[in-house]
This record gives sequence, C-alpha cells and structure tokens, in this order.
Amino acid sequence: MIRLAVFDCDGTLVDSEANIGTAMAACFAEAGLPDPGRAATRRIVGLSLFEAMQRLHPAGDDALHADLAQRYKGCFQRLRAEGKVEEPLFEGIAEALDALEAEGWRLGVATGKSDRGLDLALAGHGFGSRFVTRQTADRHPSKPDPSMLHAAMAETGAEPARTVMIGDTSYDILMAHRAGVRAIGVAWGYHRADELFAAGADAVARHPSELVRLCAGETL
Repeated sequence: MIRLAVFDCDGTLVDSEANIGTAMAACFAEAGLPDPGRAATRRIVGLSLFEAMQRLHPAGDDALHADLAQRYKGCFQRLRAEGKVEEPLFEGIAEALDALEAEGWRLGVATGKSDRGLDLALAGHGFGSRFVTRQTADRHPSKPDPSMLHAAMAETGAEPARTVMIGDTSYDILMAHRAGVRAIGVAWGYHRADELFAAGADAVARHPSELVRLCAGETL
C-alpha cells in the first residue's frame, strides 16, 4: 500500500522568510504603497499571490491585487538574478526525508510557490527528483482549497487514509482536512503551534526528527 507524505515548502522545508519579506517590501514600494511589514507578511506565506495581496492590502480591488502579484514576481526574480535569494533547509529536514523514504514513504510537495520557484528551491539542495509529486500555485487554487492534495493522491495512487500533509501554517492544516487526510503541523515555521492545533492539526512536530513517528501515527 502506498504511503504519501506531502510537504509544504516555505516555512516547512526551507526558510525563505527573509527573501519573501524583502521582495514584498520592494513590491509595495514600487506600487507606491507602504510596506506591509514582516509580521503581516509572515501571516500570508503559503497562500497564492493574489490571495496574499488581498490580505495584505484589503482596501485594494482585484486589479490592484493582480498588479501587486505580478510586481512581487518581478521583484523576487530580480533578487534571484542578483544572487540575493537564500532558501536554506531547516536543520534536520534532510535527515527526516531520508528516514521517511527508508520507511517506505513516497514524498510530495504542495506549495504556494510557482513551478519555477519550487524547481529552483529543490534543485539548490539536490532534491530535483526526490519528490514524486509536485503541486504548485501555477496549476491550483490557493490553499486551503484541497485541489493540490487531490492531485497529489491521484498522481501517486495514494488513498486519503494513507496520506499525510506536513506544513507550518493553518492553511496547510485546513487543506489537509478538506482533502480528508491527516494533518501534521511543524513548529519551526511561520504560524505558531497553538494556531496549528486550533486549525485542527492532528499533531505538531517540534523538530524534523519527530516526523517519522508522527507520520506513522505514533504519539510523542
């Protein structure tokens, strides 16, 4: 029987908070708007760009939100071209992925990143072919819509009862429940552990070394 562990990317696999905050500040400045600030920006990591802009600038209309989303992409791409994008793995993630694969789990990703952004992030850590299913904002509605998880399970043949979503935000947890899969939060990302439990997390890992046991349904 196939067991599938689907990971969020930003805030779960890699720490991209600094990049996102810098690009967001530049994007808003380019549009003549005040910087939403790092605290507010942390809250929208994981959402697709249009939905993120709706939350960061609720006074705007759809046209402005779409414009901000495009500006953000351009700002982030310039940062990458200048060699200023760093997306380090969280400590212990590589070992956790090794351990899950050793236990027979297939690995997937469901992220608000674009296909290009995800490919670059994974390739930078030698993970180009490690994840057997990759679902991004390019092909799906924003989290917490369950579309990404439905596609991941369809591609791999995994059943909901043997699938787990691992993420750092309440959007990941809500998406998991809407798809009928278990939800494991992680405490090293951008939403607090109590928020993850409030959203319905079945468990919250304090360190990546706990993921194998939690994915297997064991308590810590």
